[in-house]
Amino acid sequence: MTTAVLLLGGCESEGSDGGGADTGKKAAPGPSVIAPGRPGETAATMSAKDAARKRVDDDTPNAADFTYTQMMIVHHGQALKMTELAPRRAESDRLKRLASRISAAQGPEIGAMKGWLKTHGGPREHAGHDHGSMPGMATDAQMKQLRAAQGKAFDELFLKLMITHHTGAVTMAGDVLSEGNNIQVEEMANDVIAQQSSEISRMRKMG
Repeated sequence: MTTAVLLLGGCESEGSDGGGADTGKKAAPGPSVIAPGRPGETAATMSAKDAARKRVDDDTPNAADFTYTQMMIVHHGQALKMTELAPRRAESDRLKRLASRISAAQGPEIGAMKGWLKTHGGPREHAGHDHGSMPGMATDAQMKQLRAAQGKAFDELFLKLMITHHTGAVTMAGDVLSEGNNIQVEEMANDVIAQQSSEISRMRKMG
């Protein structure tokens, strides 16, 4: 980088008459950089300024971003169905408070993801997947068992299913951080990882 600065300074000196007069020559362009392309794309040569701008501005959502938001809305939705059972069926007050915190966090997150989809043109049909195959999702049989459980049995099953559910959400968030391109989705995924990892630790201590 020092060499480039010195070379540019030398060119500027040659472009003057020694007294500071402008000879009409244009300043030499800044250094160029090679910007690696996305998978399947070739690298591009651009100015350092344009490369920096591209890194900041080019967060166009890709298929992974749409897949994540669509699937996580459903994933969070099941968590809310589980937590709404706790006030009536749980024995532990601590578990009831945990369920309330999960609900308070994931409800607004669903709203944020729906808002993101609306802003970016709505759901993408090709981005959908079988919801039952999402990591951590409880089966219909497990949900039926949870709805029928009461007291300590409910508490034990709730913790087991919710730990698995949260672990799946963390996996999905990690996937979109690797494959997605949108900054807002990245921020939402990081929030999921931070919050749900903390809750997993808390639930394991409760089990």
